Amino acid sequence: MEYPEAKEKFISTWGSLGSLWGINKAMAQIQALLFISTQPLSMEDIMEDLKISRGNTSMNLRQLMDWGIVTKVLVSGERKEFFTTEKDVQELARIIAKERSRREIRPVIKVLDDVSSIKDDGTENTKELIKQTKALQSLTQDLDTLMSKMVNQKQNWLTKSVMKLMK
Repeated sequence: MEYPEAKEKFISTWGSLGSLWGINKAMAQIQALLFISTQPLSMEDIMEDLKISRGNTSMNLRQLMDWGIVTKVLVSGERKEFFTTEKDVQELARIIAKERSRREIRPVIKVLDDVSSIKDDGTENTKELIKQTKALQSLTQDLDTLMSKMVNQKQNWLTKSVMKLMK
């Protein structure tokens, strides 16, 4: 396989996997392109390489920057904005885990906490709802705590955390 085919296959696959970590296909493809680029890319470079519109590129770059995955960089002598992404796979996974917790897990914990604290009217249905939502809330809270501990271990957090769990 030659470089252009491998590059296209990597970006396409990474784009398809984006939904697994909570982002859309175009966002994941932009991040993949930046991930394998040896230098920062302009919006025009990204648009041309991925064949996506300016609006789509702009919106997705903004969202990637909100996630903390992509950053703007200054290129001396250039008026255009350039972008790069985190190159350390461990750090990238840490950023994604932290953001997913903030965006997805914590809101669910809040809803489960609200639902499980309803007034107990003594009926069997209410008791079951309280029991099950408290159990789910506790499990979700434990998952969030575990993720927070893993995220806060900077260097090789994923490997270290998995190894600790396996012991």
